[in-house]
Amino acid sequence: MDDFYQQNILDHARHPRNSGRLAAPTVSQEEYNPLCGDQVRFDLQIDQDVITDVRFSGRGCAISQAAASMLSELIKGRSLDEVRAIGKQEVLDLLGIPIGYTRLKCALLGLKAVKVGVYRAADQAYDDDELWS
Repeated sequence: MDDFYQQNILDHARHPRNSGRLAAPTVSQEEYNPLCGDQVRFDLQIDQDVITDVRFSGRGCAISQAAASMLSELIKGRSLDEVRAIGKQEVLDLLGIPIGYTRLKCALLGLKAVKVGVYRAADQAYDDDELWS
């Protein structure tokens, strides 16, 4: 089972889905992990509280880039409320392998970018702890 998930992670890292940038996104958010240098930027097109298009770009380890790719597929077509409700366990389940403490921030970097972007688009405040829950 782990081999399937490892191959899936490598496939997403090598062939990221929704890669690139949107010409005129509703909101863009970039996050950086100073511990390892991973970087992820999400562009979101939002229409009537639904993410209608998404692109991401970045650089870093296979875990951070694969998680961002998988997350981009997960959020497209979802409402802002649904995206706010995505928790770290959902992203970790997408990856499907145990993620150690040192790689956890890599795996969740995209989720933080998406959530901050969604809150900014709705002009709402957020609790930083919520972003990592």
